[in-house]
Amino acid sequence: MKLFLCFSFIICTFLSSCNAQIEKKAEEPKEIKIAKPLPVSFSLKNYLNPSKDLLNRTQEIFNTLDEKSIVAQLLMPAVGKHGQKKEKIDSCINEKIIGGILMLNGTKTKFTNWISEFEQKNKTIGSLPFLYSADAEPSLVNRKIIGTKEAKKAVEIKSIEEAKNSANLISEELLSIGINYNFAPVVDLAKNSVVGYRGFGAKKENLIPWSNAFIKETQKKNIIATAKHFPGHGLVSGDTHKSLQVINGELKELSTYPKIIKDGVLSIMVAHIAVKNNSNYNTNGLPATTSKRIVTDLLIDSLGFKGLIVTDAMNMGGVTQVKNASVKAIEAGCDIILMPVDVRKSHKEILEKYQSDTNFKAKVDRSAQKIIRMKICLGLIKAS
Repeated sequence: MKLFLCFSFIICTFLSSCNAQIEKKAEEPKEIKIAKPLPVSFSLKNYLNPSKDLLNRTQEIFNTLDEKSIVAQLLMPAVGKHGQKKEKIDSCINEKIIGGILMLNGTKTKFTNWISEFEQKNKTIGSLPFLYSADAEPSLVNRKIIGTKEAKKAVEIKSIEEAKNSANLISEELLSIGINYNFAPVVDLAKNSVVGYRGFGAKKENLIPWSNAFIKETQKKNIIATAKHFPGHGLVSGDTHKSLQVINGELKELSTYPKIIKDGVLSIMVAHIAVKNNSNYNTNGLPATTSKRIVTDLLIDSLGFKGLIVTDAMNMGGVTQVKNASVKAIEAGCDIILMPVDVRKSHKEILEKYQSDTNFKAKVDRSAQKIIRMKICLGLIKAS
């Protein structure tokens, strides 16, 4: 009997202890876990169809800039053997009058070091990061950037797979240097001796699929690809580096662009080529780069292109005779003024027009916002 009572006491004590612990646990407040919002991120895939978040972030960054820095976003001088001396570029950075740089003829090592220095300078003075571009076409990259891995020239490429491989090889080299914007591929037909060997137009049936393959592989690598030279340089006989060339009549190379635009190319370069005897697109003796009919009416409105529009180099013979050419190119609808003859003069002329003409100001603001949005999508500016 005593043994039974003892055993019963132990059982009751144990159950009482368990109940107390259960009650204690029940009284303890439950930990409420709040899910952390996922960080916002963007890529080049978001550029052409921007979300509200991307547009809002673009506006936030734009609102931090003064007028001088807004205009600066549109100017891209060159540095290297055929560009400005580094000391000149350093001073432009310090003055906050440029938004990107073309790396033009130099060594891979030198360009890598320069880009690192330029970006450190931007951080120090509080400027936005730059777009760094190159003419890294398959036919030119090894000459434009000495020390890069050997790439097959465009005319040596024999298949769409080789076009993809070329884009990947070149893109890896550019990324290792810090270059994020490739002025390639050439989508002109092959008849012109200046540009013909530089693209995939030797066989017309290869031009669009091979160019698109090169573009897609480049942009997968987080580098902007560029179709050039709009509205077509392949069927004119001369050299726009030396003088203004003319398309007489129909724009026969225009059919190349709708498919390339539809498939998502992010940049198009406009050539210094005039158009005559064409009732819709006469440029009245001006190069296409300064013609609203070609850039806005045709490329933007008719073909629906929403990416960055860059001029061909503004120190070329095809445009140097045009007074206030940088201002006229922006009025036409271009976003980036490449290699202005005098970058300080161009910045001054654009800024003066910006401050006095509301329609022109709207064009500059729109271009600056497009450029800032691209910098966000490239990951150069934080997404949030």
